[in-house]
Amino acid sequence: IQFNSILFVGGFGRYQWIHITLLSLPGLLMASQNLLNNFVSGVPAHHCSLPANHRNTLDRCKRYVEPQWQLLAANSTANISHVQTEGCLDGWTFDRSEFFTTTVTEWNLVCSRRSLKQMIQTIYMGGVLTGAIVYGGLADRFGRRSVLIWSYFQLAVLGCGAALSSSYGIYCVLRFLSGMAVSGIILNSLSLKVEWIPTKARTLVGTLGSFVFTIGQMVLAGLAYWLRDWRKLQIVTCAPHFLIFAYSWWYSESARWLVLNHKPEEALKSLHRVARVNGKPEMIDKLTLEVLHCHMNKEIESSRSSFTAYDLLRTRAMRRISICLIAVWFSTSFAYYGLAMDMQKFGVSIYLMQVIFGAIDFPAKLLALGTLSYLGRRVSQAACLFLSGLVIFANIFVPTEMQTIRTLLACLGKGFTSASFTTVYLFTGELYPTVIRQTGMGFVSTMARIGSMAAPVLPALPSLVYGGAAVLASCFACFLPETLNFALPDTISDQPNHQLFFLGLKEGLPLGRQRECHHTTAKSQITMMFLIWAWSQQKVYL
Repeated sequence: IQFNSILFVGGFGRYQWIHITLLSLPGLLMASQNLLNNFVSGVPAHHCSLPANHRNTLDRCKRYVEPQWQLLAANSTANISHVQTEGCLDGWTFDRSEFFTTTVTEWNLVCSRRSLKQMIQTIYMGGVLTGAIVYGGLADRFGRRSVLIWSYFQLAVLGCGAALSSSYGIYCVLRFLSGMAVSGIILNSLSLKVEWIPTKARTLVGTLGSFVFTIGQMVLAGLAYWLRDWRKLQIVTCAPHFLIFAYSWWYSESARWLVLNHKPEEALKSLHRVARVNGKPEMIDKLTLEVLHCHMNKEIESSRSSFTAYDLLRTRAMRRISICLIAVWFSTSFAYYGLAMDMQKFGVSIYLMQVIFGAIDFPAKLLALGTLSYLGRRVSQAACLFLSGLVIFANIFVPTEMQTIRTLLACLGKGFTSASFTTVYLFTGELYPTVIRQTGMGFVSTMARIGSMAAPVLPALPSLVYGGAAVLASCFACFLPETLNFALPDTISDQPNHQLFFLGLKEGLPLGRQRECHHTTAKSQITMMFLIWAWSQQKVYL
């Protein structure tokens, strides 16, 4: 694709560094939004509140109808099996040592109302799902920059508004709309990154950018430990988006998108601006409308028709990519949030557990960086999913009393699913062409949101389900085309080139070398499939 030769004026220069840094900084707060419910809706130790003449209680959700004074006696052997009990008619008394206030203590989301606590996260993820569908399509129509700026503003206003909620219903509505904004921020910042950086820098930028999310998880733990008040925590994690909204006007719209949407003059202004920032003023005279049209004539002609989600399934190559990505996104998110959204079950301080879960991402993502750079996207994606499933399966056979080992395995599984997330975000952005990239990102990430919605609602699902979904998705990942060191496709007609990559035929190589690549890739695929089959057979016999 010839446009790449003029797009990155000055290579990966000053502009790209500033651009990537400003787009990555909000990631510190995106992790806070996705995992906020762990702290905002934390469940403190609690028991039934008692009237003044009562001196004892039964458990968290029941109390004795009449005071049982005999139970106060030392070594009491009184028979209380026939004693009448009742619910917590006077509310609950909460332990304030771990949390000062949460939505649980605010609206008594315990006992028969406990499911409403999980419903907050499900509603939020429903907003993220809706945002992926709505803002993905809007970004392909109106541009990445406009939708991204609006998403920053929406999250700042509605996120802070959620902290002032007077009822459970209002809070859920505002969290839903905040989730939509989060989706718009994540998807469009990713596209603006990959569409403004050179091919060889995408792996490094994509992986290092994901470390911002990892740091954000640890920052969330520190903020939650410091504040311990759900309203203050809500404001602190959302108010900085007002500042991000203010500086986001500096962003340049994707030159690819501008050219493909018949706005070459604006694209030329953006390219001239990048040349100036990168200290390449001589490039300004060389970049003209005639040069743009010359390099993008084929892409401009093919982009005259409008595109919809149907185009993601219309051709054989796009259909295979979309189906495989649906499986990968769903399973990654399902396993990730199945592990990350119920940290109180590990019996360790929730703040410490959040730090540990964040810290495990560093070695996991460094490993992903190495495999993405040298083994490619497809192998990295399949390996991360397969290993995460394997670790989840291993946890099934560890006795519940061995809590330390179970926690370590859970952290390891979370690390592999985090690496899978890092890979799939980069992989998806490289697979879908520019004319429909945001629609594609929204389409496949929809399944991820369904997975993240299901995980907190179905916490009782056996680990076999979470692990099985990850292993099955690793098989689907094996059928995705490789994109390592290849230019981004701009139109759907560019996609057939990727079919060659899947077969191991690399453009520009001599025929003998192509055959060598083909045989090598075929052997590696057969080996991978054999290992997966052999492992599954072993599990059956176990």
